[in-house]
Amino acid sequence: MSKDALNMRGPVHGTKDARRVAIGSGVGAVIETYDFIGFGTAAALYFGTAFFPGSDPVTGTLASFATLGVGFAARPLGGIIGGHLGDKVGRKPVLVASLILMGLATFAIGLLPTYAAVGLLAPALLVFVRIVQGLAFGAEWGGAILMSYEHAPWKSKGKYTGIVQAGFPVGLLLANLTFLVSVNLGGELAWRVPFLASIVLVAVGLIIRSKVPESPVFDEVKDSGDIVKSPIVEVIKTDWRNIVKGIGLRVAETAGYAVSITYMISYLHTEKLADKTQTLVALCIASAIGILATMAWARLTDRIGRRPLYIWSTAFAALFAIPMFLLVNTGLFIAIIITIVISYAVCQNSLAGAQGAWFPELFQAKTRASGASLAYQISAMVSGFTPFITTLLFVSFGWMGPALLFGTYALIGLWAAVATRETWGKRERDLADEATKSTPNTVSV
Repeated sequence: MSKDALNMRGPVHGTKDARRVAIGSGVGAVIETYDFIGFGTAAALYFGTAFFPGSDPVTGTLASFATLGVGFAARPLGGIIGGHLGDKVGRKPVLVASLILMGLATFAIGLLPTYAAVGLLAPALLVFVRIVQGLAFGAEWGGAILMSYEHAPWKSKGKYTGIVQAGFPVGLLLANLTFLVSVNLGGELAWRVPFLASIVLVAVGLIIRSKVPESPVFDEVKDSGDIVKSPIVEVIKTDWRNIVKGIGLRVAETAGYAVSITYMISYLHTEKLADKTQTLVALCIASAIGILATMAWARLTDRIGRRPLYIWSTAFAALFAIPMFLLVNTGLFIAIIITIVISYAVCQNSLAGAQGAWFPELFQAKTRASGASLAYQISAMVSGFTPFITTLLFVSFGWMGPALLFGTYALIGLWAAVATRETWGKRERDLADEATKSTPNTVSV
């Protein structure tokens, strides 16, 4: 890679706003995750009976997980819209708009009538609001991660994007803590309060994001007249291979999460291996550890590269697939905690930590938002319906079905990691060292 190519990463020493931008993007990621992932917790624990009542609990769980999947299916469209606008009008407007849309949709879930009140209109409204959530979440990631990446110093892209990626376990922790408290309220309040409470987070997030400056790389592309007429079409024509590889990389992380966390919540509950409180406590512990783990994994990629971490992590996940279920099947609370911590803080967070810097580096600056968003969000369709598929596999094959599916996702990620080029190898790191030493540091980050 030439020094010119490295220049497309932004200023050598980053901008004076690098840390503020990373924190602002991370705060938005916290809110979006609280809203979007909180739905998954509610779907696993409450929505089956609230919106899809019936004598068969498996049927209610399947319907609830299908609704969960609808939001993931909408994410690619959100990614296309957000990526297109991010490459055409800037990263910042997309960040603000996606946060507003997500906030309104999530608040609306807390107000929805149940099946007992309005019949089939209830699940129909739930599906509609979930689609809106999916569009907002799909548009969010590309803008947030690129803002942080393009403001950050060359040698610390992993560190700064890791702050954004850590926003996801923070959001997961807040969502589960809220559900842990609200479960004591009983009745419908147990799931309504967490969604209604999110409006406070949205207000705080909008104040912070409104003060974040635009990406210097986008400003450079705009000033040079290099804005692409149709970024989505351009990136598919010129970079479709990286999009396909990116999808494979993401499947291991996001679909693996859908098995080891989202489905596992339901599995522990339905198999009476843990009650709701124990399950939420285990998730809270894993989320808290995951915050630090994500940032640590991301920083590690600045030292060793993005690809090696991905290869080792996906290989470990493939080997962990069967032991993961053997451990929780003991019914021992400590074994359940250990399993969920490993599943999240190691198998998932290590991959998320690497993605923050790796995905933007795979695409040209002028189509970066579109390319990274497409790769990131298309995989969401697989992960979105994974709990539904996993439930069917369990009915047919017992716990071995979900375990093998988790292992398969890990192997897909391993293949993609081997096939994808390293963007921060020794050569790039040496060039960055040279540029850092020869370029005056005029900013404080």
